[in-house]
Amino acid sequence: MPTKVYLEAGTRRVFACALDWPGWCRAGKTEEAALDALAASAPRYAAVAEVAGIAFPARAATLSVVERLPGNATTDFGAPDAIATHDRTPLTAAGRARLAALVDASWTVFDRVAAGAPAVLRKGPRGGGRDRDAIVRHVDDAEAGYSRRMGIRLRHRTRAELRPAILAALRDGYDVPEKGWPPRYAARRIAWHALDHAWEIEDRTD
Repeated sequence: MPTKVYLEAGTRRVFACALDWPGWCRAGKTEEAALDALAASAPRYAAVAEVAGIAFPARAATLSVVERLPGNATTDFGAPDAIATHDRTPLTAAGRARLAALVDASWTVFDRVAAGAPAVLRKGPRGGGRDRDAIVRHVDDAEAGYSRRMGIRLRHRTRAELRPAILAALRDGYDVPEKGWPPRYAARRIAWHALDHAWEIEDRTD
């Protein structure tokens, strides 16, 4: 079966995201470029599925677009922000456990990459880009904000508190707060952010 994908199109950037594989999202300037980038990253995402102990289809890079969504300023800034129709469908206990496992695996991949990378990363073509420790702090800070969109209430929101709380919410289910994120989208956004920066670190390591 082809991998079901939705497209989120802003004015300058398009995201292609796999509906059932949290974190497997790539962007491009056009729909075709985004889909090509998503297909090309299948081997990288296969490593995430392996960590989660979930079989990743050999033909996962065969893609089928099932929905197109309008993007916004966040899309153009560089993050997938649209909630797909499928994201609002109920999850079984097994489905919730699968989401949590893939998010946890995304964190494992990110942590392994960061631990093995040099402190100073190769700069981008314009001389920009955070170094390793700044990227780690950025990912942690973002997850503190993401948890609020899941209705998670914590006093300190340190990594040691946040990650278990996020995984518990995904496994157990939660009432989506007003303007909050349903579990499928929350898992996708959290895993995407960790993997996007893990792959950035890999690409910028000499």
